[in-house]
Amino acid sequence: MKGFILAAGEGTRLRPVVLEIPKPLLTVNRIPVLTYLVELYLKYGIDDIKINVQKKHLEDFRRWRVLYFPRERIEFIIEEKPSGTFGPLLKVSRAWFSEPIVVSNGDELKELNLKKMVDWHRRQGALVTIGLVRVADPQAYGVARMNGDKIVEFIEKPEIPPSNYINSGTYVMEPGVGGYFPPRAKYSMVELDLFPRLAQEERLYGYKFRGKWRDIGTFERWEEAIKKWHHGK
Repeated sequence: MKGFILAAGEGTRLRPVVLEIPKPLLTVNRIPVLTYLVELYLKYGIDDIKINVQKKHLEDFRRWRVLYFPRERIEFIIEEKPSGTFGPLLKVSRAWFSEPIVVSNGDELKELNLKKMVDWHRRQGALVTIGLVRVADPQAYGVARMNGDKIVEFIEKPEIPPSNYINSGTYVMEPGVGGYFPPRAKYSMVELDLFPRLAQEERLYGYKFRGKWRDIGTFERWEEAIKKWHHGK
């Protein structure tokens, strides 16, 4: 199976730390977050992995790969400037993105059975499936309003969330998503440019899971992850 990890964001809320260390390489219990994600992929047979990175951080990621995954099939998609969470997916070859792929944000810790998610996605006939996780305070995230298994509305950081199910930053995507890319856009976000349209067309599905999930998007959340995330437990 094939997987893509989005790792070229600026991480502005974690400055000045991320000026020298890319956010996916920040550690939780002394292990880079990106390492946890690749281990999750490999656990479920996703062994053809592409990771988009900023050119200025390329050497950092190369050192990480040599240290943690020297033999695995991992390719870096190099970006001069970040192109969002949608743009990088279209920088791979059509031959590679010719079947469903698993996509993950690079700044999250998660535990879910990716094989079950992919199998579920295929049974639904979805164009995109979002892994959804329930949280107590969904305002800071992308929130899904559901009708059965379909996401009928996707709202990024709503003032009044329609549910407690948020985007876990984990997706299964079909190659057809390329037809939704905004023409001539240099920067595009799946959360803003893809998911709301698919929800209107009833082609967006939500896979609810109960596994652990944390993000490190702010100093407070990063600290919480360090305190509560235990590798291999």
